[in-house]
Amino acid sequence: MTTGTPGRAARAGRTQTVAARLFAWMRQRARHGAIQGAACALMLAAMPSAHAVYAIAQYGEPKYPADFRHFDYVNPDAPRGGTLVLANPNRLTSFDKFNPFTLRGNAAPGLGMIFESLTTGSMDEVASAYGLLADDIRIAPDGKSVTFHLNPRARFSNGDTVTAADVKFSLDTLKSPQSAPSMQAYFSDIVRAVVVDAATIRFEFRTNNRELPFIAGGMPVFSHKWGLRADGSRIPFDQLAFEQPIGSGPYLIESYSNGRTISYRLDPNYWGKDLPVRVGTNNFARITYKLYSDDVARLEAFKAGEYDALVENVARNWVRRDVGKRFDSGELVKREFPQHNGTGMQGFVLNVRKPMFQDVRVREALDLALDFQWLNRMLFYSQYTRLDSWFANTVFQAKGLPSPGELALLDPWRKELDPAVFGPPPVQPDTDPPDSLRANLLKARALLAEAGWTYRDGALRNAQGQPFAFEVLDDSGGASQWAPIMAQYTRALARLGIRVDYRTVDFALYQKRLDAFDFDVTTIRFPDVQVPGTEELDRFSSKAADESGSGNLIGLKSPAVDAILKALVQAQTLQQLLDASHALDRVLMHGYYVVPQWYSSTHRVAYRNTLAYPAKLPLYYDATDWILSAWWFKPQPATPNPQH
Repeated sequence: MTTGTPGRAARAGRTQTVAARLFAWMRQRARHGAIQGAACALMLAAMPSAHAVYAIAQYGEPKYPADFRHFDYVNPDAPRGGTLVLANPNRLTSFDKFNPFTLRGNAAPGLGMIFESLTTGSMDEVASAYGLLADDIRIAPDGKSVTFHLNPRARFSNGDTVTAADVKFSLDTLKSPQSAPSMQAYFSDIVRAVVVDAATIRFEFRTNNRELPFIAGGMPVFSHKWGLRADGSRIPFDQLAFEQPIGSGPYLIESYSNGRTISYRLDPNYWGKDLPVRVGTNNFARITYKLYSDDVARLEAFKAGEYDALVENVARNWVRRDVGKRFDSGELVKREFPQHNGTGMQGFVLNVRKPMFQDVRVREALDLALDFQWLNRMLFYSQYTRLDSWFANTVFQAKGLPSPGELALLDPWRKELDPAVFGPPPVQPDTDPPDSLRANLLKARALLAEAGWTYRDGALRNAQGQPFAFEVLDDSGGASQWAPIMAQYTRALARLGIRVDYRTVDFALYQKRLDAFDFDVTTIRFPDVQVPGTEELDRFSSKAADESGSGNLIGLKSPAVDAILKALVQAQTLQQLLDASHALDRVLMHGYYVVPQWYSSTHRVAYRNTLAYPAKLPLYYDATDWILSAWWFKPQPATPNPQH
């Protein structure tokens, strides 16, 4: 779900850690879609089949039959050619490596086009996985292993056949200490990969978890030769920088310059171009990324015609700044594309490792101080909806009173949990009449007093006389669009006696501090989740709270949450998954660990009029990925030769 804030344009789609970026990428490759509405009634809870199949679905059956020609949302006759130029896909302003799987440094944008996985998902159905590198999939009757047979045509960019040994090497490397630390957690329930023969690989699981075949299938596969020197010695994986990756994807790195630009070219020998999951995709002969120093420079560069498409996450920009002579002439086009993604969570993240945020009453008071209705009316052109769940816009959002299945998970922890958890989910504060910000701040002041914070000597202080003050860490460079949001929020907090220091740093330092959990408060967009799964362990488990670079920025350590997470990842039926997700949502929302922000139900895209896209839109998609995979350049009429 597209979210965003003024001044937060590039970052609205940015995930917060190395692990989160990888999880989002791998989950998208492995499966796509969300379980929505009446579709739930069609879901089956049967154990996985033991026979080899071309595709799997986590619940129910794949949409496309074994003999399908292409996905419905692509144009199988799309012409190929041209150079697509894009800008920074996030706040990244420079890169210093081609290895996206390690913690240190900044990986170049677009590297996902180099690496294939065993399976890939579609963008218009419930969580599914279709063969890519693999041409069939066999899930064991007990659900504790999955076996993939490799397509004999699959090749790496160096011409080598993709083998089971390469797949095993990829898993072993990604689980090793040389990869980003949280990779070990993500793949922890895959005990091992076993080479059955040169073209067959079996993944053995620690538990019977319906998501694990998707995690195994979505794992990026790279050649064991990546990092080998001419003398046969190997560069340690965590020291790979600008060594050319050896993947099996459709694109190759063609050139790069100064860590600010990188170009990819379509591999003329790409082995998978005729696969049903690839027909109608990868239509650009070249893709170039230009990295601009800030949001303003990036927007002005687009309006000047320096690149071809812009996914706009800032309402104010969309209405007031994505305008000019090229828009007036029709050279640049603006369109809002509907989509049905889960929203993810975007908000002010409170680091509960800090003593001042450890009382839930304090955290709720900070939520009461945000005047969303004013922001939406005055700054966002009423384009946003307030987030009220970690799984908003999906059936995994908790609503009403807990069901018997949810209570079975929550009841053992009644002594630990807030009694409010056993009631309806909290309603986000409102300031539209008859409500008001003043009334919300009075409630906040009372909560703070209950928590031991009272106003005296010009500040809100605790019993020891320490003032309530914290830093909001940001990397937007103080962009003017973001300033009014911070101004409104800090003014409201100042009325409570709370001092807020707003600090901006460059992206590299910002990422380093996040990885080390060295912050008080920051704004983050957690990646969208269509079907909650293993990524929730990285975000909320007690173990992840102590792992540098993990997604548990909150610092949450709760035995109750750990137990719910265990039930979530081990769910064997849709109902079990719903119960666990609802229970988790209730605990998180009543914990007020994040001051939720807002979301939009459309993708706002501005693009050059020479670009085209399929008539049928996908349902669950990231706009930039959709452009990269399914758009194309319109054929241009030939310029006649001058007569002499």
